Amino acid sequence: MRPLDGIRVLDLSRVYAAPAGSMLLADLGAEVIRIEHPNGSDSMREWGPFVNDQSTYYLCANRNKKSILLNLKKEEDKKKFLALVEDADVVLENFKTGDMTRMGLGYEVLKKVNPRIIHCAVTGFGQTGSLAQEPGFDPVIQAMSGLMDVTGDPNGEATKVGVPIADILTSNYVVIGILAALRLRDQTNEGQFIDLALLDVQLSSLANVSSAYLNADFASKRLGNKHNNVAPYQVFPCSDGPLMFCVGTDAQFERFCQMIKREEWATDQRFKTNSARKQNEQELTELLEEITVTKTRDEWLTLLQQYKIPGGRVNTIAEALEQPQAKARDLIGEMEHPSYGRVKFVKNPLQHSGLNISYDQAPPLLGEHTADIINPLKVNL
Repeated sequence: MRPLDGIRVLDLSRVYAAPAGSMLLADLGAEVIRIEHPNGSDSMREWGPFVNDQSTYYLCANRNKKSILLNLKKEEDKKKFLALVEDADVVLENFKTGDMTRMGLGYEVLKKVNPRIIHCAVTGFGQTGSLAQEPGFDPVIQAMSGLMDVTGDPNGEATKVGVPIADILTSNYVVIGILAALRLRDQTNEGQFIDLALLDVQLSSLANVSSAYLNADFASKRLGNKHNNVAPYQVFPCSDGPLMFCVGTDAQFERFCQMIKREEWATDQRFKTNSARKQNEQELTELLEEITVTKTRDEWLTLLQQYKIPGGRVNTIAEALEQPQAKARDLIGEMEHPSYGRVKFVKNPLQHSGLNISYDQAPPLLGEHTADIINPLKVNL
């Protein structure tokens, strides 16, 4: 038994933000049916690198789903879709604002077919405002949200995060919003419309940066690998590569001083408190770099663990996925597909004592399940 067994999601979405959200719902037991144009409308299928002719980008967001082909601009396929809506719980899409309504498939139409339907629309800028009609792409959202302005080298250009972070965060809100709507439906027996915008999500995720500006009129700047409010809290060079040190409290700094055999710094007025350390951060950084470079990363990690101070290697992607902790957590899975072979993936991070997440369906081929799902429908064409 899985939490979302019996829940059917009709997934009209493309690229990453919404598909990654529906994948998480599928992991939790929902039946997720990707509805794709016969010509293939998801550009993510075309982005390399490829394995056995399948996009690895597509593979990362579409496990545990089915795929059928419908052209929603054709009246007969529109009727098939509405027949599916009758028995569905969720419709998820990321068309441009107004496109579903123009196709005659807006929320007002869907809820007449099924009053319990939950319609989640993911767009760049939401259903309202002067930008509502504009397409939203992750790098654009990172730029407009201010995230890029606080990311990167202080002497370099504004920098985007190395993964599509606005899409990833939005995928989590897809799940949260739909789960909340399902819970409310249990109480009201009615569905609802969810208006989810990438820009809204990224702005809400500015966390301490937005709070500092809104409440203290403090505008954060790019600091590279340093922290806006805490020191020393950054990457330092070791004899064999970089290591992240996070000395988050004055008590930790006192232990840190013992660790590096500079006990006098704990009472030095330049470094005694976090505020003082931030004020004198450049001087502290230069002094510490002379010390950290004298040992290897593993030597420092042993000491950090001994003194209970957070720290970690700056890993490559290969090192990150192969590190012992990832293996101990059993985070890498494999699935077999009869057409394109074995697929490796990072598993869902949820680990509940009573949560049964299974990986039964490899990311589907375009239209792989059309006959199985469409043929049984009784539609008056």
